[in-house]
Amino acid sequence: MTIDIPGYRSGTWNLDPAHSEVTFSVRHMMISKVRGTFGVKSATLVAPENPLEARVEASVDVTSLSTGDAGRDGHLLSGDFFDVEKYPTMDFVSTGARAEGGELYVDGDLTIHGVTKPVTFELDFGGFGADPYGNYKAGASAKTVINREDFGLTWNAALETGGVLVGKDVTITLDLQGALQA
Repeated sequence: MTIDIPGYRSGTWNLDPAHSEVTFSVRHMMISKVRGTFGVKSATLVAPENPLEARVEASVDVTSLSTGDAGRDGHLLSGDFFDVEKYPTMDFVSTGARAEGGELYVDGDLTIHGVTKPVTFELDFGGFGADPYGNYKAGASAKTVINREDFGLTWNAALETGGVLVGKDVTITLDLQGALQA
């Protein structure tokens, strides 16, 4: 199966970190959400003629985590959660792409905290365009929900009112822009 994406060009695409972001959100105290960001270390998309045969590899710098609260960030970076001394990156390697019911999906292996699990990102393709400097760019957003405990991120605290401090489900959202290598 192949799909037609207007403006699509095969080749190798490299991430533009100045125009890309990885964010997450997780329930806090079961009543609100905490949001944060990570810096994208690298991402490469190798795109053949058929877009559904594209391969992507990406690495996120976990040490760049920011939730806007230094104390919380320090706890998240510690051995209770990400343990960045041992696991400074999160990595993704695609295993396939597919179109279903008008939606695009990218399947792959996500490694967090030394644990690799299959995940599926729902892709929202933004389009293509040339920047003022002659670079051909593409933009997309992707989203998935993971259970953090599946990746060994199990720290939590029981609440006096019932429930727990940190939810299990984490929504990961990617907003990415890449440039076609000349």
